[in-house]
Amino acid sequence: MPELLGPALVQEAAPATHLEEVRNRAAGCTRCDLYKNATQTVFGEGPKTADLVFVGEQPGDKEDLAGRPFVGPAGKLLDRCFEEAGIERAKCYLTNAVKHFKFEPRGKRRIHAKPSRGEVEICAWWLAAELRLIRPKLVVALGATAAYALLGPKAKVSRDRGVVLRSSAGLAVFITMHPSALLRMLKQPDGQKEIARFVDDLKSAAAFVDR
Repeated sequence: MPELLGPALVQEAAPATHLEEVRNRAAGCTRCDLYKNATQTVFGEGPKTADLVFVGEQPGDKEDLAGRPFVGPAGKLLDRCFEEAGIERAKCYLTNAVKHFKFEPRGKRRIHAKPSRGEVEICAWWLAAELRLIRPKLVVALGATAAYALLGPKAKVSRDRGVVLRSSAGLAVFITMHPSALLRMLKQPDGQKEIARFVDDLKSAAAFVDR
């Protein structure tokens, strides 16, 4: 279980003693410029005593409008996979590495734009506060951006997927794909196989927590 450098998470967390306090502070966050075009901060959601935390990249269009994580198409696919893996979403805490929606306008549509490393590192201040207060048994990094926020640039989804790593902050981190990537694979010949592999990853994460 190699130690990976996670500079983004080692930053000082928000000096708060309750998760709701952090949520309220994050609602007015202006630490980077993403807040200027986003509808609102999309903070994490779930029980403050959750053993299992899932971290995605950033809120999408639906999440930005609703103010809740994982309620769009990728979130619906994640819910389906949760059910197949025997995981209750209500018992998990779901959040993102970046709390504001970054997008490019195309007509009336808002198209997802990948957050920069600098934006991820700035927003990791809030992620660190969430994890410090929840103290989960396992954090599941959904995709490369979440893996970077938790473990730093050495972490690679293709190489480290499916194993539990330790961050420099002492967190147990399990890396897998982001459900939005799976959505793009659904129409490909191996789409269902990738879904099944993702469900197996979720089962492995749940087994780690239950052991």
